[in-house]
Amino acid sequence: MSFELETAANRESLRRVAIDPVSRVEGHGKVTLLLDEAGHVREARLHIVEFRGFEKFIQGRPYWEVPVMVQRLCGICPVSHHLAAAKALDPVVGAVPVTPTADKIRRLMHYGQLLQSHALHFFHLSSPDLLFGFESPVQQRNIVGVAGAYPEVARQGVLLRKFGQEVIRITAGKRVHGTGAIPGGVNKSLSAAERDELLKDADQMIQWSRDAVHLARRLHETNGSLYDEFGLFRSHLFSIVRADGALDLYDGKLRLRDARGQIVLDQLPCADYDTHITEEVKPWSYMKFPFITELGAAKGWYKVGPLARVQNCDFIPSPLAELERQAFVAHGEGEPIHAPLAYHWARMIEMLHAAEVIRALLDDPDLLSDNRLAEGPRQREGVGIIEAPRGTLIHHYRVGDDAFGPLLMAWLEQQARPGVQLVGDFQLQIEHALDLEGHPLALFIDAGTGTPAPFDFRETGPAATRPVSSHALAPEAVLQVYADIQRRPPPPAFVLCVRGEGFGLGEGLSPEAERNLAAARSFLGRCLDQADPAHWRRLIGSLAAPAFSG
Repeated sequence: MSFELETAANRESLRRVAIDPVSRVEGHGKVTLLLDEAGHVREARLHIVEFRGFEKFIQGRPYWEVPVMVQRLCGICPVSHHLAAAKALDPVVGAVPVTPTADKIRRLMHYGQLLQSHALHFFHLSSPDLLFGFESPVQQRNIVGVAGAYPEVARQGVLLRKFGQEVIRITAGKRVHGTGAIPGGVNKSLSAAERDELLKDADQMIQWSRDAVHLARRLHETNGSLYDEFGLFRSHLFSIVRADGALDLYDGKLRLRDARGQIVLDQLPCADYDTHITEEVKPWSYMKFPFITELGAAKGWYKVGPLARVQNCDFIPSPLAELERQAFVAHGEGEPIHAPLAYHWARMIEMLHAAEVIRALLDDPDLLSDNRLAEGPRQREGVGIIEAPRGTLIHHYRVGDDAFGPLLMAWLEQQARPGVQLVGDFQLQIEHALDLEGHPLALFIDAGTGTPAPFDFRETGPAATRPVSSHALAPEAVLQVYADIQRRPPPPAFVLCVRGEGFGLGEGLSPEAERNLAAARSFLGRCLDQADPAHWRRLIGSLAAPAFSG
């Protein structure tokens, strides 16, 4: 919108007109207009009225909870936030890249989300206006009215969305707020029965998606004066693309085109997004207002979503969608299409692409593999970018002192000490008792609150009492499980707990925490120099010395 209409002078003297609520949008919104005595608009604002606040809600939370928490940001595209968060946290657990199985299951989940969301947007929210016309009776302009006048169109729309939701259910565990993606990979594979359940309908979804593209194209071409001109606003185009320039809605690098179609930024690593994008906040809306930093807030607006993506890529890597993309681009006669109503045509091309990708993925045996998690050198920061149904979604996290365990494990991996087996996980469960088998000595490492600085080192043993839950166990409970199932005492076990100064997602390790970590590494080296229980017990006594007094 024009910046001169953002905040009017002498607002108290102007007449206010409110469109509240804005109907058939994904969420709640309103539009307010301030008019002068002549009826001229002096201020125009779009308000998104939900308070989000997730940037603050997740601070202080364990990082592995975040992919599930942030799904609540959006009721329409929870899967997109779920996956973007998991991608951003993959570097924290050293999963760069994730395994082929994890990558393909996540992609299947993502393209199922795109298919169901695009079907919802076009058939449920937009088709009543497009099929009946904007001047038709309000009572008719809804999905029930479409079902009465165009029953086959409505039927296909409902079943396309249902299929996408089934893809989500099978890959994420349930249709809404699933748990399939975790930092480092996924927590479930597909069974052969689940794959076959989706395969039986996949070809039909491709045909119906192609029919939807043709419907959107006909609407566009039969009323060009409306579809090519209404709300026309030229701007840059922004999205991720594959290394070869192909459309990739799950992963890639950033590309920016100007309003005339010239590439001005290409193959920018996702981690460097903030070198070119500034996010502005307005006092009158919970919406964010990102812009291209070099162009400034007034001129740096850019389009995202289907209209940007199908024109920002060089080609679509699925045959039927690529044919439709070529027809779409040809309609622009050498110039990018910027009219907002063209989003519908572009959206259906993406839905067709999603259906083709799903069909191809279902033939891949990696979906049935158990190789679901990866690990490697760990980091304290990560960026995950994904093409959500409505546009480019960026999640950026920094992990605080709860990364002590991963950081110490990464250091131990670099040491490559012979005879040392490393097991890293988010929390202890009963299965970890089996990892103790065959080992003469065990060490549990974690961060803690209230721990004496810089760390605490102690010997421990099986707990005499049972925990309330088996979801997250203390070391003592794991040792007790070992004793119960093996019918013999567990190996001697010790706990190294590093004092944490700030936990959860935040700004990284504090200077105090860095010192605690350095002291713990030094002490851990002394332990590994002589991996013997008697030596470790002598080290417990040495902690009272000034060098370890904090």
